[in-house]
Amino acid sequence: MIEKNVLADFCGKVSEPVIDPTTYVHPLASVIGNVILGKNIMVSPTASVRGDEGQPLFVGDDSNIQDGVVIHALETEMNGEPVEKNLFEVDGKKYGAYVGSRVSLAHQVQIHGPAVVLDNTFVGMKVLVFKSRVGKNCVLEPGAIVMGVTVADGRYVPAGTLVRTQADADALPVITDDYPFKNMNKGVVHVNTALAKGYLAANR
Repeated sequence: MIEKNVLADFCGKVSEPVIDPTTYVHPLASVIGNVILGKNIMVSPTASVRGDEGQPLFVGDDSNIQDGVVIHALETEMNGEPVEKNLFEVDGKKYGAYVGSRVSLAHQVQIHGPAVVLDNTFVGMKVLVFKSRVGKNCVLEPGAIVMGVTVADGRYVPAGTLVRTQADADALPVITDDYPFKNMNKGVVHVNTALAKGYLAANR
């Protein structure tokens, strides 16, 4: 389902999602309101990308939004005025939630803005990212919770870890050549960009 948002005191403009024609949105997924989806993205069944409160929501090229993923954000406007604490800036523009290029959001991930996840990062099953900025080339292993922190480039968050202080985030291990999930994101991106292409062709 792809549809416009509705007007509210926290959302003074009706927006229609902007979706590149090379991106596939499954009929059982929802993309609503002020959402920008780049190229070659696979949006799987039961995913929800809902830009009707915090906005805009952005997902970059070659990323994937797997089954049950939720991308949403706290209000970024109230009575026509921006709510700055709920906006994150990336490359000079402000977003309710921002997901970079070649990012994998595995099954049942929640990216709840204000939140940023930068390029080439793998976000494992049932991870929550909230009020946080996650750098490039990171791995968030399944079940991790990242709240109110900045995760530097090239770090990993072990499965089930709760990261709630900047000291904890700064102490996260660095991804090295012997880290077993170092290259997993490349394979996940390959599979999902191929699925997007295949489903688009099959449904023409």
